[in-house]
Amino acid sequence: MAMKLITTNSGTNQTAFSFTSGIDSTYKLYIFKMFDVNPATDSADFQFNGSIDAGSNYNVTKTTTFFHANHSEADDVATLAYEGEYDLAQSTAFQDIMKDIGNDADSSGVGTLWLFNPSNTTYVKHWYCTTQIHHPDSQSRQSFIGGYFNDTNDIDAVQFKMNTGNFDGTVKMYGVG
Repeated sequence: MAMKLITTNSGTNQTAFSFTSGIDSTYKLYIFKMFDVNPATDSADFQFNGSIDAGSNYNVTKTTTFFHANHSEADDVATLAYEGEYDLAQSTAFQDIMKDIGNDADSSGVGTLWLFNPSNTTYVKHWYCTTQIHHPDSQSRQSFIGGYFNDTNDIDAVQFKMNTGNFDGTVKMYGVG
């Protein structure tokens, strides 16, 4: 299957990246690639949510799960943990996908989010995400997040933002089919 680049959002000092067009029945899989996400605020969280009204609201009900692996530069922290406090259960809140990103000049986060069949109006919309960040405590953190939008309406827009402050970075949206 070929990936087709649909849209690129890139910039500095951004409040959010919204993808309000291009998510339709053309593809059954949409992939979002995140590059060099760097928050203005230390330990900020990068988040996402979907919309069923072309981006007027980002408040789709979702159920999710979150776990991550950490390893420190000093080799004194090495963990793999389920993080239930970051899960959402039938919530319309934004889902954290990168937790506690450092804001040093050389810190950033990267990742990939897969959204399956968002235009289907029969079933819930599944998605999963893997991310990698530089944590402020000089740790490498890889996170694994997944869930579903519990709505049979089509998801026609997606937004990425920080939980606090602005950010620099790039997010690209691809269609696969």
